[in-house]
Amino acid sequence: MANTESAENYLETILILSKRLPVVRSVDVATELGFKKSSVSIAMKNLRQKQHITVTDAGYIYLTDSGREIAEMIYERHQLISSWLIRLGVPEEIATEDACRMEHVISKESFEALKKHVFPS
Repeated sequence: MANTESAENYLETILILSKRLPVVRSVDVATELGFKKSSVSIAMKNLRQKQHITVTDAGYIYLTDSGREIAEMIYERHQLISSWLIRLGVPEEIATEDACRMEHVISKESFEALKKHVFPS
């Protein structure tokens, strides 16, 4: 589980950084997550092998279709769960931390039910 969760966190971070920065590099991911560059390099190698990212010769990281799909799913979960917790009165910092943990373990079915409850159409 931890390995999948870690991969999901990296993909989500790359997605978030790509919205803020013109290009994303390993050093940006390391800075954002507060990790050593060496740890990020290993993770990027694994994500490349799983074909979730591509890395240019210049070191720019891009999500592949599969990587973007995972990143967007996790990001959507994070946004919805944290906003829901904040609306329930949980302080923002705690809500964000809890959402970070919950986004990886909640089933697709439970998340869809939560989404329908929080944002009825």
